[in-house]
Amino acid sequence: TETNVEQIAEDALSEVRVVPNPYYGYSTYEGDQLDNRVRIINLPFSCTVKIYSLDGTLVREYTKDSEQTNIDWDLKNHAGIPVSSGIYLVHVDAPGVGETIVKWFGSMRPVDLNSF
Repeated sequence: TETNVEQIAEDALSEVRVVPNPYYGYSTYEGDQLDNRVRIINLPFSCTVKIYSLDGTLVREYTKDSEQTNIDWDLKNHAGIPVSSGIYLVHVDAPGVGETIVKWFGSMRPVDLNSF
């Protein structure tokens, strides 16, 4: 086993994904009708994940420092307000390794509280 190989670590950043992409109002990660979430996968051990709208507004920021290779985004901004449908940019910055940007499209479903 080889360790501390920078080229392999840099190449692994190209495997970062947001799933499902595109998001059409539902993912298998959701537990109930009020739960909206997508998963950002193949993340390095230590990184910062920032999610931006297309106009450059920072929507949400996560700091990851664990063995887990994914994080769940609940499709809310930093204030806990659900995001609107559209295209978002997910910027992953891994110190000492590099950075990558992933584009994500989501079409949100309206909340239907009458079906409970």
